[in-house]
Amino acid sequence: MKHLLSTADLTREDAVELLDEAARFEQALAGREVRKLPTLRGRTVMTVFYENSTRTRVSFEVAGKWMSADVINVSASSSSVNKGESLRDTAKTLRALGADALIVRHPASGSAAQIARWTNDGTDVLGLASTGPSVINAGDGTHEHPTQALLDAYSLRSKFGSLDGRKIAIVGDVLHSRVARSNAQLLSTLGADVVLVAPPTLLPTGVDTWPVRVSTELDAELPGADAVMMLRVQAERMNGGFFPSTREYAARYGLNDNRMALLPAHAAVLHPGPMLRGMEIGFDVADAPQSVVLDQVRAGVHVRMAVLFRLLASNSSDAGVPAHHQSGESQ
Repeated sequence: MKHLLSTADLTREDAVELLDEAARFEQALAGREVRKLPTLRGRTVMTVFYENSTRTRVSFEVAGKWMSADVINVSASSSSVNKGESLRDTAKTLRALGADALIVRHPASGSAAQIARWTNDGTDVLGLASTGPSVINAGDGTHEHPTQALLDAYSLRSKFGSLDGRKIAIVGDVLHSRVARSNAQLLSTLGADVVLVAPPTLLPTGVDTWPVRVSTELDAELPGADAVMMLRVQAERMNGGFFPSTREYAARYGLNDNRMALLPAHAAVLHPGPMLRGMEIGFDVADAPQSVVLDQVRAGVHVRMAVLFRLLASNSSDAGVPAHHQSGESQ
């Protein structure tokens, strides 16, 4: 693997290996007073975010620092972007400055793949020939968010073991959700039975070609669901009336206490965050024992460590023995 741009690029074997790697990192770090591994010492990881983020950006930063990488955050609001610099020039500049990995969030679908094309050759900051940095898609428009899907799969696998045959309902604003697209592909690849539940106005054109089933009736899907993933209603991406009111949306598609009672006792509740409590998900539901929302957040660090390891260290001639199989700490 050189880049991680889409879950469609992952075979079942690829996905399982990444999840297994994340589990090894979690185990290696468990109980450590100093959470530091030398795995990526000497590597430079840059996060480049053109949209707001808490969970994704911070977890990538934590992942890189726990692996001893040099992590540099580049914010569009405080960079030359505000002076009119193009995305292409920004990407090439960061590549010339020695980035080994660019973690990119951008409002335009396809932007991460374009950056990978722009930065795939040239020289680095020392003038040495280089094949360019690895590019990780941290969310591109309404297209994909592959590491979110991986951490969701990790959270579900931690609870259920194999995902084969598990019914997972993804509920809400599918139309504008890159999380829904990535999860629909990845969870299906891992053997889950995925059903998308949304009002007709929030289902994208071409959804019938996705490897999922589609429903508009949430109550009918809950009794047999092993997990329910609630999506954020992305009002900032809406330029029209996709539903009559927030109250009606909550009444038909919000996961409230009454709907929780329809779920099997073992079912898990997920949400990628940030949560709109009282609309997409009930106040009590978000904190219920069935909720694995904070498990998702914790899983995000280990999954992103696995992705960085796979892209930057696992195929490197100087990587040596993976740090999480070593007993020593970095100095």
